[in-house]
Amino acid sequence: MEVKNKNAITTGVIWKQILIFFFPILIGAFFQTLYNTVDAAVVGKFAGTEALASVGGSSGQILNFVFSFFMGLATGATVIIAQHFGANEYEKVDDALHTAYTFGLVGGIILGIIGIIFVKPLLNLLKTPSNLMDGSTIYVRILFAGLVFTLIYNMGAGILRAIGDSKRPLYILIVCCGVNIILDVIFVMVLKMGVTGAGIATDISQALSAILVTWLLMKKTVGMKLSIAKLHINIKTLNRILKIGLPTAIAGSMFSVSNMIVQTSLNQMGVNVVAAWTAYGRIDALWWMINQAFSVSITTFVGQNYGAGLPKRIRKAVAEVLAMEMGTGLILAVVFIAFAPKLLGMFASSSEVIDIGVQISKLLPPFYAVFAISEILSATLRAENYVMVATVSNLLGICAFRIIWVEFIVPNAGMMQILKCYPISWVLVSLLVLGYYIVMQPRILRGLHKQVQVS
Repeated sequence: MEVKNKNAITTGVIWKQILIFFFPILIGAFFQTLYNTVDAAVVGKFAGTEALASVGGSSGQILNFVFSFFMGLATGATVIIAQHFGANEYEKVDDALHTAYTFGLVGGIILGIIGIIFVKPLLNLLKTPSNLMDGSTIYVRILFAGLVFTLIYNMGAGILRAIGDSKRPLYILIVCCGVNIILDVIFVMVLKMGVTGAGIATDISQALSAILVTWLLMKKTVGMKLSIAKLHINIKTLNRILKIGLPTAIAGSMFSVSNMIVQTSLNQMGVNVVAAWTAYGRIDALWWMINQAFSVSITTFVGQNYGAGLPKRIRKAVAEVLAMEMGTGLILAVVFIAFAPKLLGMFASSSEVIDIGVQISKLLPPFYAVFAISEILSATLRAENYVMVATVSNLLGICAFRIIWVEFIVPNAGMMQILKCYPISWVLVSLLVLGYYIVMQPRILRGLHKQVQVS
């Protein structure tokens, strides 16, 4: 397949190309987060505090773990396709497209079934309060039933972004988020279906997003064409995807595992603490959206320029993106601290819940900029096929440290003492990744420069 690569990622002004790519991803992440945020806002206002805690709390940690793991696997496909696309290797792009899509489809179905079966044991493991068990079980099972749609959309969107298309996934999310809001109003406010209605609304919206992204890949994407008849798994290609995706998935899931451990402790402090943590999480999601958008942007940018053999552009892009994300983190910290009561009031009506949320808002946001170091440098190394540093750093600096903190350093402590493990772990993991990057990145770019000279 001969296709002229018109993507300016390998030729245009770096900061402009990053931002052109970044903003659609950020806005898209905002609308994707609205799926759960609207659930929380509508459920919290019209179904009560227990219902709010049921769609967040333990159920949110379980769902975040699953989604983080599969999104990590999808990153493997994004990197491989970006590298081939940057090198104009379109037959390899086609093979990776069909292998990744097949893997996502089969994996989504299998994982959804497993999740439905094992929801209650997982909720029990997290010591979910008994008065939240029924609502949490229903909500998680409904979302697991539609998990395949979520994974198909995210796999398809990742593939489009790998070739420089971040706008059309955004358009899909805007449409589907609108559908989700309308269905939330109908199912929760009008029909009084509570967490069941919120879950069904999300599933229907995600199914629509999966259908639309599949249609784009089949009919409307220059440089690739998804064909149902060509769906297959090339073991060699899948191994390459998993070599990058699996460590990325494990690294990402370390956050969810550690969050589950923290959630277990918080669950024993009562419904108000769980509700406050859930409400804060909806605000905190804005930072993680921005963080993820920068991460995806630098992954795609570095992947394509690595495939094209352009080390100078990689070096400059990393410095510019790191400055942009750290600056954004500092601004958000000021905003979150200053306006915490009003922001939390969007998701909770209880003054006690809001007061607890304000305390959390003063502790975590000041360290956003520190975590940006780990995220951007890990994404850069991942796009250059060096993935284990993020996995090992997260295993030690995030998961292991938080377990030690909660179980041994501050056992039976109050909420604020427990939550201090977050900023401390962000500092640790950023130091680990930064040290590795300083040593390895010059070697990686020298090796790429030599490859270009030989070719």
